[in-house]
Amino acid sequence: MRKRYRHPKLKFYLGDVREADSVRAAMRGVDYVFHAAALKQVPSCEFHPLQAVRTNVLGTENVLEAAISLGVRRVVCLSTDKAVYPINAMGISKAMMEKVAVAKSRESSSTVICVTRYGNVMASRGSVIPLFVRQIQEKQPITLTDPNMTRFMMTLDEAVDLVLYAFDRGQPGEIFVQKAPAATIGVLAEAVKAELGVPDHRVDIIGTRHGEKLYEVLLSREEMASARDLGDYFSVPPDLRDLNYGKFVEQGEPRISAATEYGSHNTRQLDVAGMRQVLGKVRFMQAVAKGERPEAEE
Repeated sequence: MRKRYRHPKLKFYLGDVREADSVRAAMRGVDYVFHAAALKQVPSCEFHPLQAVRTNVLGTENVLEAAISLGVRRVVCLSTDKAVYPINAMGISKAMMEKVAVAKSRESSSTVICVTRYGNVMASRGSVIPLFVRQIQEKQPITLTDPNMTRFMMTLDEAVDLVLYAFDRGQPGEIFVQKAPAATIGVLAEAVKAELGVPDHRVDIIGTRHGEKLYEVLLSREEMASARDLGDYFSVPPDLRDLNYGKFVEQGEPRISAATEYGSHNTRQLDVAGMRQVLGKVRFMQAVAKGERPEAEE
């Protein structure tokens, strides 16, 4: 990256979010932090859950402790839809990352800490779109886990816009979510085949991988009960109750019973034509259409 960008405003540090001292060294004199360091590959985290904890949870603690102690003005932590109703180690570790961020946001009056949560970033490193394209180019069958599995679909630009929106407007402890359409993995595969002009390309169903869910959720039912609708985004304010829960145990919270989760199964669903329109906005797919063999976008 240093050689690729060669920009005088960019500095590169060797370090690790697991090591508090290296984080502090890199953060001196910094005003703003975007915390994107994470282990995010679901099967890898399933087999090595403590590694996910050390990076995603304890690493976040190190970043936020350093930010607060060194007077950083604003921190945006990047999370994932897998943190909602998590069933896999990656999602559980990112859910704990969010809890750490919200808890730390209560401790500092000078450092604003907020969170963004988003779904699949199309054509990012590790996503299925580059895999499907490579399999088609190499004349191998497309491998699908479950064609009925649904996922939110976001471009890299939309993901960046969400982070910048939170950066501009975020209050301590807020979680921001972008409203996004979804599609089944089967529809996505058909759209990729159509974009590459091979509608009859073979598809093999291989079954669900370790820790995968049938659909993802960006906001739980409990969060939707208090979420603010901001047009293109939702915002979830932090729960500012203290440890005295007596009155809530006695009175209850009727809003939660009436709320509905916001997931990839009940958001706007894309058909093949709609999915192709979205794919047309992805730089990776634009390069593929020109005959290039680009790398993933992230």
